[in-house]
Amino acid sequence: MKAGIIGTGHYAPEKVLTNADLEKIVDTSDEWIRTRTGIEERRIASDNEDTSDLAYMAACNALEEAGIKGEELDLILVATVTPDQSFPTVSCKLQDRLGATHAAAMDISAACAGFMYGLITAKQFIETGAYKYVLIIGADKLSKITDWTDRNTCVLFGDGAGAAVMGPVSEERGILSFELGSDGSGGKHLAEENNHIEMNGREVFKFAVRQMPESSVHVVEKAGYAKEDVDYLIPHQANIRIMEAARQRLGIPEDRLAVNVNKYGNTSAASIPIALSESVKNGKINDDNLIVLVGFGGGLTWGAVAIKWGR
Repeated sequence: MKAGIIGTGHYAPEKVLTNADLEKIVDTSDEWIRTRTGIEERRIASDNEDTSDLAYMAACNALEEAGIKGEELDLILVATVTPDQSFPTVSCKLQDRLGATHAAAMDISAACAGFMYGLITAKQFIETGAYKYVLIIGADKLSKITDWTDRNTCVLFGDGAGAAVMGPVSEERGILSFELGSDGSGGKHLAEENNHIEMNGREVFKFAVRQMPESSVHVVEKAGYAKEDVDYLIPHQANIRIMEAARQRLGIPEDRLAVNVNKYGNTSAASIPIALSESVKNGKINDDNLIVLVGFGGGLTWGAVAIKWGR
C-alpha cells in the first residue's frame, strides 16, 4: 500500500504587515529586507486568533479537497512550535472541532521541518495498514514569540497554517523517498530564548544553503530518478537566496520553484504546506509530476520528500 497526499489546504490571517510598516517600528528598509530575504509582506494573526484557529481553517480546506469527513480520520498530526498552550495540544483541540471522533492526535515539534516529519510519520501508519486517513498540519503563530524590537529577526516571520490529508494511493504514486535529519549541536544558532526567537543568521544561512540542496538531491536519487526529472520544487520559504541555491543544485528552471516568501515571510512549519496548497490550487502541480518538498529548521532539523503526485 502506497501513501500519498489526497488533499491540501491553507490559511493565512487577514492582517498584512508590510516592509513599509516595519520601517516605522525598527531601523530597517524595504530595500534591505527585499534584497536579503525576498520578503515584501507577511500575515499577522489577531490577538483572539491562535495557532489552533489557523490550523482549523487549513484543515477544513484540506478535508474538503480530499472529500474526507472528520469522522473518517484515523490520526491528526500538528507540527508547531507555538501551541496555544502546553496541553491540551493543538491536535487534540482540532480532533474535537473537526468531529474526528475516531482519531488519535498528537503535536510534533521539529520547527520549520515539522511538516516533513509529520508526512513521514503518517506514511508509516498508512503503509503498514494501521490507519487509512491521516491529517497533517503545519501551523505557527510566530508573531507571539517574535521580538519586535530586534530588526534582524522581526522582519522575517509571519503567521499561517497549511494542511494535507494523506491516504492510500495507486502503486506508482505517493511518497517515493524521504530524508529526515537533526544536528542538536547547531541548536544554539536558532532557538527560543526568553520567549523570543534568537537566531545567528550567518550560521543558519551556511547550514541551510548546504543542507537543503543536499537533501533535495538525495531524495531524488533514492527514488531512482535524475535531477532533470523533477517537475516542481517546494522548499521552506525562509529566504529567497537559500531557495535559489536548492533550485540551482537541482538544475530546474525558475518557473518550477514554488515561491511565496514575498507574501508570507517565514511561517515555520506552515511554510511548505502553504506553498504546496497554493501550487496545487494554481495548477502548478498535476498528476504524475515528480515534486520535491524540502525544509530545515531549529533544532537543527531538516527533511526532504520526493512524491509522485496523484491518487
